[in-house]
Amino acid sequence: MIDEVAEYITQNNPTIKGFNRRNLYRMKKFYELYKDDEFVSALLTQISWTNHLMIMSKAKSKEERDFYIALTVKERYSSRELERQLDSAYYERYMLSSGKQPPELVTQNIRNSILDTYVLEFLDLPEQFSERNFRKAIIQNLKQFILEFGKDFTFVSEEYKVQVGGQDFFIDLLFYNRALSCLVAIELKIGKFKPEHIGQINFYLEALDRDVKKSNENPSVGLILCASKDDAVVEYALSRSMSPTLVSDYTLCLPDKKILKDKLQELAELALVNTDSNNED
Repeated sequence: MIDEVAEYITQNNPTIKGFNRRNLYRMKKFYELYKDDEFVSALLTQISWTNHLMIMSKAKSKEERDFYIALTVKERYSSRELERQLDSAYYERYMLSSGKQPPELVTQNIRNSILDTYVLEFLDLPEQFSERNFRKAIIQNLKQFILEFGKDFTFVSEEYKVQVGGQDFFIDLLFYNRALSCLVAIELKIGKFKPEHIGQINFYLEALDRDVKKSNENPSVGLILCASKDDAVVEYALSRSMSPTLVSDYTLCLPDKKILKDKLQELAELALVNTDSNNED
C-alpha cells in the first residue's frame, strides 16, 4: 500500500516533495509510536521532523523517546545539538545521576541539574595536560561545554577572584544557573577526587554567599569536576559538608552506551527488588 501511495503522489503531484516510499514508512512509524501517547502529544509539533527522525532511530524505548522529546523542547536543540546528546548517552547518564541519593543539603532540583558524569570529548586535550590547560580548553569550547551542562548555565568568569581578609583566592570557573537561581562554582581536578577538595570548594561557596550572592538568589552550589572518584570516599567527604556540593567525574571520549544501558538496567532491577521487598513488609 505504501509503495502504491508513494507512486500515486509522484505521478499526480510531482511538485510535492518528501512523500517517497522511505519517508512514508517513517510517517507510518511516527503515527504508530505516538498515536496513543498522551504524555508527548502536546510536544510533538514543537520540534522539527529531522529531530523526530533522529529520536525515532536512536532512542530504543518509550521512556527514552519521551525524555529526548521533552529535553529538545526545553533546550530548543538544533539537530546537531540533539545528535550530540544522543551519541553521548545523555539519557542514560541523566537517569543514573538521578538514581543516586544526593547529600543532605543537595535538593533533588540541584541533583537533576548536575550529572554524575560529563563527556568532554570536544576539548581535544593532549594525553598529558595541566589544570590550566583543562580550564583554557573549556573556555575555548564554551558553547559545547554549556551544551553538555545544560543551557540554564550562564558563564560568569574563569579564575573568578574572591577576597577574604587580605588574601585573594581564585575559583576555576564560575557560572550562574537560571533554573536554580544561584551561582555555581566549578573546581577542575585532573586527578582523582580527594577529601580535601571539599574544604576548598566550601570555602569558596562561603565567600560567594557572603560577598557576591544577591539577596534574591539561592545559596551557591559547588561542583568538583575530577578525572575519577571513589563513591564511598565522596560520600564520607560530603557527609558533614555544610554547603550544597556535588562531585562529578569526566571522560574525554564518548562513553560506551551499552555499558551505561547495562548499569541503568541494574539500577532499575534493584529498585524493583527494593519495591517488592517493601511491599512484602
